Amino acid sequence: MLIRRWMTPNPVCIGPLDSLAQARAKMDRGGFRRLPVVENQRLIGMLTERDLRQHSGQLEHTRVNAAMTAPAVVAKANMLLDQAAQLFIRHKFGGFPVVEGDRLTGIITATDMIRAFAETLGASEEGVSRIDLAFTGSSFDLAMIAELVGQASGEVLGMGTYESEGARKDQTFYVRVRTADARAVANMLSENGFAVVAIHQ
Repeated sequence: MLIRRWMTPNPVCIGPLDSLAQARAKMDRGGFRRLPVVENQRLIGMLTERDLRQHSGQLEHTRVNAAMTAPAVVAKANMLLDQAAQLFIRHKFGGFPVVEGDRLTGIITATDMIRAFAETLGASEEGVSRIDLAFTGSSFDLAMIAELVGQASGEVLGMGTYESEGARKDQTFYVRVRTADARAVANMLSENGFAVVAIHQ
């Protein structure tokens, strides 16, 4: 899934010759913590709350281009979510300008990323649950799991595995389902030989 779907398009910007006081006013008005710096429709830098703090007391007399970070670390509009996530992990920033070529098209924040992953995993939807199963044997009969979930009036949204914590590092299989009654789905799986470990609603 591309980040262009999750970014905020046409973000509020600041010019390089504007004062930091003007930037402060824009941030306060919009509740922002960062502003892309744009000149002739081209992204040339990034100004953050931290940059303003470093020039506290001089905001009226300091221009943006004296405080901004340039060049800015950017995300590309055609990046996949996992590629963008690597940017956040590597640089530990709270947000990135999104570009196509050198043209600013949006901004993506850590909050946007969390929202994107939550929706992708189904965690932001009502009636979505995750059922964890003990991973016994070398493989699971995925078709049978899907059929049993359907018989219990549920819909499979995704399946996967994760490694449990602790010394044993056992593999746990999970199935994410949309259902009005996750307990009924879990019971159906248990009755057919699957070991239900937990239900997360």
